[in-house]
Amino acid sequence: MMKNFFGFVGLLIAAILIGGCGSTANREAIPPGPPASADYIIGPGDNLQVFVWRNPDLSSSVPVRPDGKISTPLVEDLVVTGKTPNQVAREVEKRLASFLKDPLVTVIVTGFQGPFNQQIRIVGAATRPQTIRYFSNMTLLDVMIAVGGLTDLASGNRATIVRQIGSEQKQFPVRLNDLIRDGDISANVNMSPGDILIIPESWF
Repeated sequence: MMKNFFGFVGLLIAAILIGGCGSTANREAIPPGPPASADYIIGPGDNLQVFVWRNPDLSSSVPVRPDGKISTPLVEDLVVTGKTPNQVAREVEKRLASFLKDPLVTVIVTGFQGPFNQQIRIVGAATRPQTIRYFSNMTLLDVMIAVGGLTDLASGNRATIVRQIGSEQKQFPVRLNDLIRDGDISANVNMSPGDILIIPESWF
């Protein structure tokens, strides 16, 4: 299995080289979705390291629960989803002010998932279907590397991206076979936060 994976990565590298210095101007045009947040926004599944200065007993590493809340010593059921780490730190300080004089709190995200609208979801005939965190300038090729490529039954050229455009969800075709099997870099497209990549299986 590892041999197949490294072979796939090699093919992707070859695709980039074959494409030469193909610029983003050659990519198929899909309207961009909503922009990514400038600051990291906490979401369910993240892990937070909460440091309370000079109070190690109050410091802890906690997961963000599916309900979007965390609980730390003396701070229970604090809603953190949709907020930045600095915002959460200030809220923890307010809660701790009832017990400590001038508490100083730092919050660091150590396990990244982010909110759903800042993730990319890959479903269907990918080698490892999963949800991954969006990063700036992410492309379809980056996504395929993250999921290990297509299964043998995948119908890559029938894949689609579901994207939020304004108030509507729209579906756009993409050519995964051309991109990762034929090295056609013009089939590469930019991803947007919140995209869903759907990869169907072949009919026969």
